[in-house]
Amino acid sequence: MEKEKVFQMSFRKIYDCLVAKAERKNRTQSEVNQILQWVTGYDERTLQEHLSSQTTYRQFLEQAPHMNPNRNKVKGVICKVRIEEIDDPMMKDIRIIDKMVDELSKGKSLEVILRK
Repeated sequence: MEKEKVFQMSFRKIYDCLVAKAERKNRTQSEVNQILQWVTGYDERTLQEHLSSQTTYRQFLEQAPHMNPNRNKVKGVICKVRIEEIDDPMMKDIRIIDKMVDELSKGKSLEVILRK
């Protein structure tokens, strides 16, 4: 039930929370966009289209042009949940994005966050 709530939330609402988290630690919206684009394969234009539409978080992830296979290199705990132990692929992707923005907020460089 809990995960269905997250899936049905507005992508815009989630995005605003991710940006706010980053900006509280003097990081930028542009850096959050780079993370989202790296994970999903969206370009800036299509990312902005999703932000201006009524897209749910589920739709945003389901319609992603190319989920980056290297996203599975993101490991660790976010919100008391170990990413490697999440069975639901969509919930895992949500937690991966959360973890990457968390790393951004903790001062890691984008090069490290994007597993380059």
